[in-house]
Amino acid sequence: MEVKNFAVWDYVVFAALFIISSGIGVFYAIKERKKATSREFLVGGRQMSFGPVALSLTASFMSAVTVLGTPADVYRFGASFVLFFIAYTLVIILTSELFLPVFYRSGITSTYEYLQLRFNKPVRYAATGIYIVQTILYTGVVVYAPALALNQVTGFDLWGSVFATGIVCTFYCTLGGLKAVVWTDAFQMVVMIVGFLTVLIQGSTHAGGLHSVLEQAENGSRLNIFDFDVDPLRRHTFWTISVGGTFTWLGIYGVNQSTIQRCISCKTEKHAKLALYFNLLGLWIILLCAVFSGLTMYSHFKDCDPWTSGIISAPDQLLPYFVMELFSTMPGLPGLFVACAFSGTLSTVAASINALATVTFEDFVKGCFPRLSDKLSTWISKGLCLLFGMICTSTAVAASLMGGVIQAALSIHGMCGGPMLGLFSLGILFPFVNWKGALAGLLTGIFLSFWVAIGAFIYPAPASKTWPLPLSTDQCDLSNVTESVPPVLSSRPAIAETWYALSYLHYSTVGCLGCIAAGVIISFLTGRQKGKDIPPLLIRPVCNLFCFWSKKYKTLCWCGVQHDSGTEQESLENGNTWKQGAESALQNGLKQENLVPGYDPKDKSYDNMALEKITHF
Repeated sequence: MEVKNFAVWDYVVFAALFIISSGIGVFYAIKERKKATSREFLVGGRQMSFGPVALSLTASFMSAVTVLGTPADVYRFGASFVLFFIAYTLVIILTSELFLPVFYRSGITSTYEYLQLRFNKPVRYAATGIYIVQTILYTGVVVYAPALALNQVTGFDLWGSVFATGIVCTFYCTLGGLKAVVWTDAFQMVVMIVGFLTVLIQGSTHAGGLHSVLEQAENGSRLNIFDFDVDPLRRHTFWTISVGGTFTWLGIYGVNQSTIQRCISCKTEKHAKLALYFNLLGLWIILLCAVFSGLTMYSHFKDCDPWTSGIISAPDQLLPYFVMELFSTMPGLPGLFVACAFSGTLSTVAASINALATVTFEDFVKGCFPRLSDKLSTWISKGLCLLFGMICTSTAVAASLMGGVIQAALSIHGMCGGPMLGLFSLGILFPFVNWKGALAGLLTGIFLSFWVAIGAFIYPAPASKTWPLPLSTDQCDLSNVTESVPPVLSSRPAIAETWYALSYLHYSTVGCLGCIAAGVIISFLTGRQKGKDIPPLLIRPVCNLFCFWSKKYKTLCWCGVQHDSGTEQESLENGNTWKQGAESALQNGLKQENLVPGYDPKDKSYDNMALEKITHF
């Protein structure tokens, strides 16, 4: 394959991204030097507003996995990927109305503190360990896969870009903490949108306009979006994306430390919810940009597919190759696209490093050393950022075995995120579930999701279930291209055609539902949790929505939790009340003052300023 190298201006544009990102870290390190506390470093002093947090959430979610993977997926399989707007909408609604209120009102820093409040330490530590492994693996994919694709198409140095990404992210995370991460993400979000729009405008102009792009996509069957086949083995259908996609991304948004940490850094619960809903607009914008980029790319390569013809070696290289052809006479614009891709990488990696440092400090370090000074806590937090930065960068090597970018990333989230979603759902929605059921459910969910995912990795699903759309090489010059020989498929067991052929988007569904089912059964077998021992703010009484006509049925579904005793209302108006009532659930060494932010009756929202007054009383 002919590699088209960067011009000087491409390197200038790309280097500017790293310089500005590092500069933000230095700025906040200097600005916040007098506020040297672990709370300030890890959660921004809990005084962030919704605007930058919303941009940060979108940037972290839309990593280089999306920038490179989604257009390639649309190019090969069609625009059904746009149905993820349904999944994104459901995920944001459920996160903001179901999970966020519990986490925010509990005053926690690590999401997994909730599991100790609701169950016990072993459940918390098991979940924290799984999260750390999941995040390190995912970050490896995010760092390595885009660097490989860009290296093989643009000649951009592979390991230079991998280590540059790791070093820059670690640098500004370690110096500036969460505020540096959030504001750098906001800047990188702008870069991503500009990069996508540049590709879309130039690509559609080259193809004869947007109408021509859509017409050619229609002729190539790329606009057959709605497929209502209920077969769960099909890779992408309406039901697979809307149901499986919701479970997958709810595991990322609803209970993931990286997301929740930035939400609880907001100064009020209302700001946290606004951050999520404004973030939804960002998700829709990036999704549409990625889908239209894939369609534009198809209109350009419809008669000479560079992947089938062997010009490139992997689908993830399609968009970089398209960009290098599109902007071959426009120095600086390829560099802008690479900056767009690496903006996604930087934002995701930085958020992951910050989240890993937070859960390790809150769940392990503070548990062993509860009386650390603020200064020492801050230095330990910075040291953890440095450590995880090095680990995540090193893990990028293993990502070369993971296959396609978008599917690999979502598979990792599904394998670990599904069982974690099930575990938190057991705690928040099922008051009768005890710690034994929770732990057994988590292990069951992990076993089921890893079983199906590893089986699918060994025995890939047949083409009849993935249904890639036809690609043409009729007008390719194949004289200098080596024709690849298709691999010989080994004998496949019967389970490979059913269980292992399950759509990758259902890995999370399997893990979550398996966790919930096992948790409920084990809890009944080992003795249900008494609802009167659970503080009301740890449970969301969703049954009120379905039994609104009958107080008797609502009370029955509360399973003994005292939602109507006045305790909950009093805690809304005075955080100290619920904090004192929760003492029976806190035989675990957690600081009492960290439990409940104050409630502002005028704003009808929790306010972290009140928490600060309580904690320093």
